[in-house]
Amino acid sequence: MPNTSEILKETRDYAMVAIGTILYAIGVTAFMLPYKLTTGGLAGISALIFYATGLEIEVSYAILNTILLVSSAKILGWKFSLKSLWGFGLITLWLWVCQRALEDPVTHELPFILGENEAFMGCLLCALIEGFALALCFNFNGSTGGTDIIAAVVNKYRDVSIGQALMFIDIIIVGSSYFVLHDVRKIIFGLVLLIISAITLDYATRRFHQSLVVHIFSRNYSAIADAITKAGFGLTVIDGFGWWTKTERKVLMCVCTKRNSHEVMEIVKRVDPTAFVSIMNAQSVYGEGFDFMKIKVKGQKPIIVFATNNAHKLEEVRAILGNRFEVRSLKEVGCFDELPETHDTLESNAMEKAEYINRFYGFDCFADDTGLEIEALGGEPGVYSARYASENGKDHDSQANMDKVLRKLEGKKGDERKARFRTVIALIYDGKKYQFEGIVNGRITESRHGTEGFGYDPIFQPEGYDTTFAEMDAEAKNSISHRGRAVEKLAAFFKK
Repeated sequence: MPNTSEILKETRDYAMVAIGTILYAIGVTAFMLPYKLTTGGLAGISALIFYATGLEIEVSYAILNTILLVSSAKILGWKFSLKSLWGFGLITLWLWVCQRALEDPVTHELPFILGENEAFMGCLLCALIEGFALALCFNFNGSTGGTDIIAAVVNKYRDVSIGQALMFIDIIIVGSSYFVLHDVRKIIFGLVLLIISAITLDYATRRFHQSLVVHIFSRNYSAIADAITKAGFGLTVIDGFGWWTKTERKVLMCVCTKRNSHEVMEIVKRVDPTAFVSIMNAQSVYGEGFDFMKIKVKGQKPIIVFATNNAHKLEEVRAILGNRFEVRSLKEVGCFDELPETHDTLESNAMEKAEYINRFYGFDCFADDTGLEIEALGGEPGVYSARYASENGKDHDSQANMDKVLRKLEGKKGDERKARFRTVIALIYDGKKYQFEGIVNGRITESRHGTEGFGYDPIFQPEGYDTTFAEMDAEAKNSISHRGRAVEKLAAFFKK
């Protein structure tokens, strides 16, 4: 169930889209239609239909919008589509209301509010109103429908602003107006309207989404940092040196939107009214909470992080996944942290590690947790396989681990040495969570055999084979290993 703040945000969005659509309808009805000007988008197409046939603009506008909206709903999501439906539904209503309110009751002609020969001024005013109205709708996660929907689809996947996408589409629509109006001047006016509208749209959109970089200098920086973080904003603490005081200082850097800067400043003033604060406009901000970098790097494969620095595991996984992804290790994404493993199941530990990387480093990622489960030892070492012989629960010593297993199984024969390797892979991909399991059954040998592989490989003999994992080459082991089977399921998932 949505909480109160989410409901208020949604209500605000719908209200602001309603205001934007009123402005849009006023611009079209009062300053475009009387002078037989044309604009881009479905409003332009509907205007041309109106000029050619007399069919009221709101009728064709509603029909064309419905077709576009249904076809794009899957790409843009139902939330955007519902607001688009709200937007173009209101425009349809406001166009009808404005025409009824302004037209002559006898002739049904729309008046020349600016004077009969003021087509250019009508063009200018319509462009300014239309551009601002569109920006208002887009800023609050809605649209007026029509080619705005096409522009939003383009903007979703390409580094092209909404104004640029609309411009390209709309030039084609305005150019085609000659076949209806047979007046080159109207094409020129239409192009001017498009250019000014697009410039207004981009300018207003940037103003709505203006980001700021706030630098805060305060001796009580830790309290300010805690308060800003608690309010939901990210920040960075930078080492500095005050030359006037000749003392080391900490500088807080917080990037936020202009609309949120007032909240940040309130926090600073509440904690330290004497703080020194510098605020700068940020031209562009990319990253979590801001814009997504849509620039394509030639030859760049999708990056996915395997939450390990184990060279053997990486080699094994890269060989199975092939060239579909660029599989990066922890150190290759700048992670040198000890990943948390606080649970008592392989499934929970694997997901905990994947969530840590996804949350703090932002990459799609997968993590594995593997355990050797020996039947005679009640499933030991299980989740503690890597640190089975460690006295402090942290050190990894494969030789000591094998020694402990062999010592505990000393004197046991046949089925008493049955064991299995089990790997669980937890994947976080495109915001969703998945898990894959691979199991290989076998037995623990009485002594070590082979020099390949790692971990318990020299003492694990897979079922149906007379050699240990450590006596197999990498290709043979990968074809039957627990991790290989789990990764194969992962690869099959990606192939789908």
